Amino acid sequence: MPFKVAVMASKHHRTDLFEKAGMEVIEGSVSSTAEMIDLLKDADGALISTQPLTSREVLEACPKLKVVSRLGVGVDSIDLDAATELGVLACNVPGVNTTEVADHAVAMLLALTRRLYDTITTTRAGQWSENPRLTSEYQETVRRIAGHTVGIIGFGNIGKAFATRVRGFGPERILAADPYVSQTAADLYGVQMVDLDTLLRESDYMTVHTSATEETHHIIDAEAFSKMKPTAMIVNCARGPLIDEVALQVALRDGQIEAAAIDVTEVEPVDPESPLLQIPNLIVTPHLAGYSPKFLEECPILQAESVINVLTGTKPHGLANPEVIKSIAVMRATGDGGRWAGVPDFSTALQV
Repeated sequence: MPFKVAVMASKHHRTDLFEKAGMEVIEGSVSSTAEMIDLLKDADGALISTQPLTSREVLEACPKLKVVSRLGVGVDSIDLDAATELGVLACNVPGVNTTEVADHAVAMLLALTRRLYDTITTTRAGQWSENPRLTSEYQETVRRIAGHTVGIIGFGNIGKAFATRVRGFGPERILAADPYVSQTAADLYGVQMVDLDTLLRESDYMTVHTSATEETHHIIDAEAFSKMKPTAMIVNCARGPLIDEVALQVALRDGQIEAAAIDVTEVEPVDPESPLLQIPNLIVTPHLAGYSPKFLEECPILQAESVINVLTGTKPHGLANPEVIKSIAVMRATGDGGRWAGVPDFSTALQV
């Protein structure tokens, strides 16, 4: 019998690739955990999204499921511990939108330093001619990046890409905080590795590019804001839970920092009545930093190929839970192989 692949309905998914590989496609719209289980319960592989969450409840209800593949880099919507325990590969597409996110972060920083939102809005309203005092205020408050210190929290692929871009604006220093990156690696980008406290105290501009984990949840909280300069600006194009939104509101309201720009929120989409949208010195964009026509062309292909590769015994493009290899080896070594019965052994390929 052919493998079955469940696909959460999206105009971007490449279901044709599964058909070419001789796999059966089960496609449907999903808006709840129950609907997700119903779609995935008989599937060998699945293309998933950020919502609903691919939770332990979902994974335990799908005994045939071997691999889930998510669009883009993030895998925070997948219960990785449960997936690893149950022998399910959690795949992503690393690096596929590094360019887009780094570009967006730079654009957000420039929007803050040059006050683009304020000046475009008031100029369209006729304030350039009618309110010369406002124009004078803009002239006195727009800022340059050159000669200032830029801090990068999380120095992975996107953090490095941001450093490459922002260096062209002539900052005096570029700092980065990431316990998993050495100074030797940072030297290649002209970046000084420091601890987070040092970065918070010394940076004029900061951008967050770390993944969302228990370790990084609310890494920017009230205590972190208290260490920043009152003229500091911060950008978040990574994940909403990295910044405590209540603390952010207080910091912007009370002048602990000057301004912020975020592409992500703790709950998405953001509630239209959210106080975040009422803060004058905060720019919010709708989680679009990672997108472009090129991304939407390339990523669905790689996302689908990961499922096809796994089910045919070869290496996926990205694996977020490599420890799953051990769980699968145990399944293969005892009993009938469980959910992996009849699938070629790919353990050597995954360890490359």
